[in-house]
Amino acid sequence: MTPRVQGARASFPPAERQAIEDLACVEPASVGWQVTHWSQQSLAAAVGELEYLEYVDSIHQTTVGDILHEADLQLHRFRYWKTTVWDDEAVARALKILWYYERIDWLWQRGEILLCADEQPNLQVLERARPIQRVRPGQMERQEFEYLRHGTLNLLVGLTVHNGHMWAECLERNDGAHFRPAVRRWLHPYGWAKRIHLVIDNWSSHVSEDTTAFFREVSPRIHVLLTPVHASWLNQAESLLEAFSKRYLRRGSWCSREQMIQHIAQSREEYNHRYAHPFQWEWSCRDFRFWLNNTPGIIHCRT
Repeated sequence: MTPRVQGARASFPPAERQAIEDLACVEPASVGWQVTHWSQQSLAAAVGELEYLEYVDSIHQTTVGDILHEADLQLHRFRYWKTTVWDDEAVARALKILWYYERIDWLWQRGEILLCADEQPNLQVLERARPIQRVRPGQMERQEFEYLRHGTLNLLVGLTVHNGHMWAECLERNDGAHFRPAVRRWLHPYGWAKRIHLVIDNWSSHVSEDTTAFFREVSPRIHVLLTPVHASWLNQAESLLEAFSKRYLRRGSWCSREQMIQHIAQSREEYNHRYAHPFQWEWSCRDFRFWLNNTPGIIHCRT
């Protein structure tokens, strides 16, 4: 029988390495620990306390780290996710939006246009307490950690899908009373269109009775396409927000709300001139159906 080893850093038998990997993947409470998640240190301690390994009394946390690294288990990382229940209504909404994405040029030739809208609420207006030190040879850009708050903004953006052009407006409040007039101003230049197809998510200001009545008032010119609940990724305006924020909002410093509002207005024009282009949307209705029916873990409720 192989002797028991204290704090071994040598190679472990495959079965014992697998045991450590399995323990890393269970909830700590299931083995009597009250921590919310494992660390290398707590996992190493648990291995020793639980006598989890047949031939090892204890194991050093760096050895645990080596084992986890080889198994691609990252205890220090996590991310949020949303569960979309793909019932008949959600599937129908997704397929309808994808159908329009596949026919952007055809719609344009018919005198119809496809638009997307999305908000970034409570965008903080932050001013760094000291001037930003720009990049120079041998030194990366440095920003002061401390900052001054100047309130928040609610950024509403619109995307013209066939050419990628951006529209933007900052709202005083992220509610229907401010959303509806802004949308009316955005849509005014498209008076020539025979029909406007508008993709939006299920935010309360988009689906309230007053907003529904607003869209009905201008119907049938405006055709609203609501994304499924927790599936706003089907809205290409989310990609627009990411592209715009990456270039024009991140790492910025603003001394007032007015300065940031002016910056956004000027940046929108530059974005349209330098960067705007149709997003390469690769998902089709066929791709969605295949993903829905062949991906484990998808909650697909057929009625």
